[in-house]
Amino acid sequence: MILSRGKNDSANSRHTSANNYSKKNLPQFEDFILQRDYTGGRAFLEFSNDENEDQINLRDQWIAFCSFHLGDYQQALEQYLKLKNIDPTIKDIKLNIAVCMFYLGMYEEAYSLMEEIPNTGLKIRLLFHLAHKLDREEELMELHESLKDDVKDALSLACLHYLRAHYQEAIDIYKRILLDNKEFLALNVYLALCFYKLDYYDMSQEVLDIYLNQHPDSTIAINLKACNRFRLFNGRVAEQEINNIADNGTFGADLIKHNLVVFRNGEGALQTFPSLLNIVPEARLNLAIFHLKRNNIQEAHSLMKQVEPTVPHEYILKGVVHAALGQQLGSKEHLKTAQQNLHLVGSSASECDTIPGRQSMASAFFLYGQFEEVLVYLNSIRSYFINDDTFNFNYAQAKAATGYYKEAEELFVQINDLDIRNSHTYCMILARCHINAGHPEQAWNLFVTRDTNSEAFVLLQLIANDCYKCEEFWVAAKAFDMLEKLDPSPENWEGKRGACAGVLYAMVSDAKKGKPPNGIGDVISLLRDSDNQQAESMLKTIRKHASIFK
Repeated sequence: MILSRGKNDSANSRHTSANNYSKKNLPQFEDFILQRDYTGGRAFLEFSNDENEDQINLRDQWIAFCSFHLGDYQQALEQYLKLKNIDPTIKDIKLNIAVCMFYLGMYEEAYSLMEEIPNTGLKIRLLFHLAHKLDREEELMELHESLKDDVKDALSLACLHYLRAHYQEAIDIYKRILLDNKEFLALNVYLALCFYKLDYYDMSQEVLDIYLNQHPDSTIAINLKACNRFRLFNGRVAEQEINNIADNGTFGADLIKHNLVVFRNGEGALQTFPSLLNIVPEARLNLAIFHLKRNNIQEAHSLMKQVEPTVPHEYILKGVVHAALGQQLGSKEHLKTAQQNLHLVGSSASECDTIPGRQSMASAFFLYGQFEEVLVYLNSIRSYFINDDTFNFNYAQAKAATGYYKEAEELFVQINDLDIRNSHTYCMILARCHINAGHPEQAWNLFVTRDTNSEAFVLLQLIANDCYKCEEFWVAAKAFDMLEKLDPSPENWEGKRGACAGVLYAMVSDAKKGKPPNGIGDVISLLRDSDNQQAESMLKTIRKHASIFK
């Protein structure tokens, strides 16, 4: 869980000490610490009247301690640096400075202090996490071997598993520790986080409730509960969970601000996310998603350029951004990068059987143009997305590409999203499905309802040519007639001439079967509208054999 780096209140210090202590029993500093009231503890120390220099130094150390536990890492760092300048021999002063630097993202600075610090368990754990942050894999493996079989080192290892998206490994460690230490209630929050990451939202909430029953005012736990509600229900339900803590300036307030934007479907994203880019890692990803949804592909790409993916959802988002940019620019390089990122997720052992993993593999094959493979993966997860317009749009495209036009047509007409329905791609493929499913007039109606522009012209060309191929000659004739009026080229006349001939041939065949031929007047009208000399020749032939069509 990412915590605020600049706030001065904690999840468990929102109540003033006046509520916890009576005037007759004035609290001592130890009472504040035992109550985890770090705000009260810091205030108590700041207003104390110590005059002895040793007592002042000890007081300042405790003020730094309280600041750190409030998430005010910058204040804690400044306090420790001041103490170091006064007395560099204070126990663990450099290690405390390094820990504050780590929480502030100053990884190189923290690492540079390590040689000056004696070996302790905390130093090993800090080096372990610094190696992860600085991508020093060989050193990470060596430090892994140095970890002991005790609770602190086990928790450190579980944390790293979580950061690397090895959620099941982290769960196993937390469960093992809880078996012998049921009083470690906070581990239930960590377990809930892992279950949340694995999409087990009900299970996450069940475990989280164990902690919330004892600490109902915990900001982090309330926020996670809201996230579970968001996944299980919707943003409105999630927002109700955190309304009481959203404006309190609490520990984790940056995370709350971030999540409120997510719960509100991106409302206020441009005002909130940019200031959180270096505080809440998800802010960069969600801002990129915000731009993607609004077709601001370049802005999304600029944000993702700085992201080196380490977990599946980062690879997926990077792949989607490159796919969108590749299609926008016609860039094979960007499309190749998209394919690589999506294929990597879909083929990984940890993701290949998950829904996002199968969606990623389907997307990779979509970009490869291997639509039979796309259907294999989409068929396996179809039941989870019956009413999902985006899924159905992609599913229908794959169906159409593999010749399942009737099924694709049914999927297309189920889509309600107006942005999708108004897109050029939707209209083009739906028209093709209508024609190949034996409903050419519906394709023609699709064109008639479109605005007159270049995309409508391309749609008209598709209708004309596909109807001709499928021997739907009357709609083909109308389409080529319209094309000839817009562009009187030889190709359009030849298409119109062939389509009209096809209509006439069908009429003759019907007449021989005793069926009344209909529509001869319409064909004559189309031919009369043409300035091509061959049109008059066809009209003479029709008049010569007019008795056939009576």
